[in-house]
Amino acid sequence: MIPKIPRRLLPALLAALLVPAAGCTAPPVPGRGPAAGASARQPQDLVPRTAPPALAALYRQPLDWKQCPDRPEAEPGEPELRCTGLKVPLDYADPGGEKIEIAVARARTGKADRRIGTLVLNPGGPGNSGVDKVFWDWESFRGTVSDHFDLVGFDPRGAGRTTPVHCLDDRTRDGWNSTDDPGYDRGRVLADACGARHATLLPHLGTRDTARDLDVLRGALGERRLDFLGSSYGTYLGALYAEQFPEWTGRLVLDGAVERSLDPVRLNGEAAAAAETALRDFAADCAGLDGCPLGRDRATAPQRLADFLDGLREHPLSTGDGRRLTATLAWNATLDVLYDGRRSWERLRQALDPAITRGDGADLLALADRANGRDEEGRYATAADAFAAITCADALMAPTDEDLRTARAELAARAPLTSRHDARAALLAPDCRPWPFRTAERPSRIRAEGSAPILVIGSTGDPVTPYVWAQRMASGFAHGVLLTRDGDGHTGYDKSDCVREAVAAFLVDGTLPAAGTHCPSD
Repeated sequence: MIPKIPRRLLPALLAALLVPAAGCTAPPVPGRGPAAGASARQPQDLVPRTAPPALAALYRQPLDWKQCPDRPEAEPGEPELRCTGLKVPLDYADPGGEKIEIAVARARTGKADRRIGTLVLNPGGPGNSGVDKVFWDWESFRGTVSDHFDLVGFDPRGAGRTTPVHCLDDRTRDGWNSTDDPGYDRGRVLADACGARHATLLPHLGTRDTARDLDVLRGALGERRLDFLGSSYGTYLGALYAEQFPEWTGRLVLDGAVERSLDPVRLNGEAAAAAETALRDFAADCAGLDGCPLGRDRATAPQRLADFLDGLREHPLSTGDGRRLTATLAWNATLDVLYDGRRSWERLRQALDPAITRGDGADLLALADRANGRDEEGRYATAADAFAAITCADALMAPTDEDLRTARAELAARAPLTSRHDARAALLAPDCRPWPFRTAERPSRIRAEGSAPILVIGSTGDPVTPYVWAQRMASGFAHGVLLTRDGDGHTGYDKSDCVREAVAAFLVDGTLPAAGTHCPSD
């Protein structure tokens, strides 16, 4: 398994949210009712009592909403999109010192008479853009949610339009993404480049700092409590927010849990095993179809796929633009498509067919470029650098050589196909050992004592954030409720009407799913 790079946001393909989910019969969550709003709030009601004066002033800062520079005016039927900047301290230990500006976007509800507040979104990564989430995915919330909430997204520090971390030039990134050289030290190359360019910024990119930014945003928006929907890594951000600011939590939805109660090597091993299951399911399904390039034997198809991908190390394929499809690129393309579940299996089959049958790697290379954020001109988005910088700022401990030996043995048993190409990369995604900054924190279970109830969504066949992570996160919270989606693919909200309806019922009415509720996939 190669290092996991944040995927681009998928187009909105979702149906409107309509009615509360059947089976969601728990009583409403205590708190503000549907008619409550922010207009009656006093500024002093929005600031934590412990905030020093310089920080309290930032909670009260006015937000200057303007036309978004990279978005046209809304078409009929689209929400009003506006953008602003939120000033926060670079270093919260010195709130009166240097400031950075967080990029924020908002889609206003079209039903002002029904509005109950603001729903803040984080699409995960880490490093994905919440601004782009609002720009391009607002329609997935159309209906009950968008009727009652303004949708707000922000680019976390180090990502997108907020102090972006850009460490490798495009030519170096090409080599970094494509090399199959086992002696190439990806971790050192990236750490040295990021340290040289962003030494002052790197210590302040951790999720705890972003959680503090999130609370400043809550105050500046005029919201007494934070309503939040975080996907993938966004669940870890939401969990840390609830731990740091339990009294300010409103209705938090955490979909595709990333929990940190274990050391990163063990967590990455669990993720590799989940990806292995997805790979085997895809290959076996392909073998049942006419024309499958993996043959017709369901039992041997997974091994044939892995052998083909691994074989590109010695025999890379040519492509139309003169570049070569290496094993690393092909594995990255394959796993990235599998993240989306069976609804994208046909796309992967179509890319594998010319590669396997004719030696034409162009289609798989295009999927790899999509996964890696490379455009047709060879330019890279900064999400990959942000992914490493934020993950490594959060890196809770550096594994010892003995840790790695033990983990590699376990990985060979649990994920022999997805880990054979580069077991080190599977366990160290990314490799933070040479990083110039690391937190002093240790793995721990987040309890969030004193928070409002938190809804955690886990998918039984999630190949990125295994279902067991959602189980552990929900059971660790003092007030956590688990909603299970039965199905494959990463996260549940975009793959199940039942999940969307349950989320809408919780956000709008405070109705939590009954214990043990399961939702089918669409």
